[in-house]
Parts: sequence; structure tokens; C-alpha cells
Amino acid sequence: MDFLTDLWQFLKERKKWWLIPIVIVLLLIGILVVIGGGSAVAPFIYTLF
Repeated sequence: MDFLTDLWQFLKERKKWWLIPIVIVLLLIGILVVIGGGSAVAPFIYTLF
């Protein structure tokens, strides 16, 4: 969680608000990979890509 707070402080201090959508998309893709790696949902996730 320290990484996320550091990232948030960086974005807030440097006013890099355009990076927020990129970070959110990367987090969502990461969550999909973790969930889809070893579950029954994997075939449905793979059809999205």
C-alpha cells in the first residue's frame, strides 16, 4: 500500500492527473490476470481478449 500512497502523492504534487486513467486500466488488467489465472472464470476472461 505504500506504493499506492507514494504514487498518489506524486500525482497530486506534480499535477499529473492524466496518468490516473492509465493507472486504473493497468490495475484492472492486473486484477483480471490474477483472477483469471486459476479459477473457473478463466475461459470467460480469455474470450474478452
